[in-house]
Amino acid sequence: MLIELPITEIILLNATAWLLIQFGLAWWLTRISAGHFNPRSPLAQLWRWEKSGRAYEKFFAIKRWKDSLPDGARWLGDAFSKADLRKRTPEFFEQFLRETWRGEVVHWLALLAVPLFAIWNPPWAVAVNGLYALAANLPCILVQRYNRSRFLRVTAE
Repeated sequence: MLIELPITEIILLNATAWLLIQFGLAWWLTRISAGHFNPRSPLAQLWRWEKSGRAYEKFFAIKRWKDSLPDGARWLGDAFSKADLRKRTPEFFEQFLRETWRGEVVHWLALLAVPLFAIWNPPWAVAVNGLYALAANLPCILVQRYNRSRFLRVTAE
């Protein structure tokens, strides 16, 4: 911990930092053209254990809870909402794939911010922030990967 603060200020700073990180990353990445988010790039590739998304259904029961997560895109105004599946064109499917990769990147980057909290938090609070980051971002990452795997399966058929 580089900066000593009273616990109430630490809590307030943590909450503010997480709001700025989560929404700041989402806002910033929605300003980048979707063309920069290639859902078939090596970083976006599905892993063998995911079994084209079926592992998410079997091990995480993702179908039961995925729709209860908020779609952050709606909070950003003009962003692409992944909850809107009315269109069934190849162009829409490709855009959906790109947006799931964009959303996943936002959540991975948020997880990478955890070490920042070591500046003003004692070690136990850094761990608490790390747990928060996992709880807030990992379900979203799983849903993005699951949805992308399903769409990749559909577009390959």
